[in-house]
Amino acid sequence: MADDTYTPPAVWTFDPENGGQFAGINRPTAGAREEKALPVGEHPFQLYSLGTPNGVKVTIMFEELLEAGFSDAEYDAWMIKIFNGDQFGSGFVELNPNSKIPALEDRSGPTPFRVFESGAILMHLAEKFDHLLPKENPARAECLSWLMWQMGSAPSIGGGFGHFYNYAPVHYKYPIDRYSMETKRLFDVADQQLAKTRFLAGEDYTIADIAAYTWLGNLYRGEAYGEAAKFLSLQEYENVGRWVGEIDSRPAARRGKLVNSQKGLEERHSAADFDTLPKELLEGISKGF
Repeated sequence: MADDTYTPPAVWTFDPENGGQFAGINRPTAGAREEKALPVGEHPFQLYSLGTPNGVKVTIMFEELLEAGFSDAEYDAWMIKIFNGDQFGSGFVELNPNSKIPALEDRSGPTPFRVFESGAILMHLAEKFDHLLPKENPARAECLSWLMWQMGSAPSIGGGFGHFYNYAPVHYKYPIDRYSMETKRLFDVADQQLAKTRFLAGEDYTIADIAAYTWLGNLYRGEAYGEAAKFLSLQEYENVGRWVGEIDSRPAARRGKLVNSQKGLEERHSAADFDTLPKELLEGISKGF
């Protein structure tokens, strides 16, 4: 047994110096840390988010709705800088008591209301516009099953593998092995499904694909957690690769990935905002690559 084996005490206590890269923001308590109102734009939907996998789910969804002709889906997207602690301002906590992005305020009716958690936002928008979520079973049940599969699996990929492989201040074999195994198993689940169907829930693109794509796509392309794609041999999952490539080619997905991003648009208030981006990004949106 290694000399640095940790023996938990009878009662855990918070060590603020033991959080690694996230030590400045993570605490074992909830609630607002400062009074800070959120900005509000002119559109029916106010999104407060960041260009992480969970945040990009929602911006892709909005861009897909607009691409499909739903002009009532116009939205303002405001960047929440989590390393600055924006998610602990009183206005954000009122929208999401869990202080996680994304959070949405639906102002399209007489009484504004909040929707938080990325999966809940995807479902809300899909039902509101009757788009990308089948109305009848078994197709609806299949879509929601894969959506919940992604929601349940994300912590193993992000807080598990991503944290211990890339962010933890000290690397240990056990947690890295544990979550590498689970991440590869999840890729295999998706790969086996995508060997049978074009998209996760069948032959049609749905919110289940949007949800899973932002996580699996980032890893597969080598855009997350350093050398994770090589470390996990993700090129083995050829069906996932085919699926990622097909969604990569969608202009709405390309636009959505650029919103609330320092490499794209920190804020998005109209379609015209994309015209301010560098030429190479604009060409990527129009050509779908």
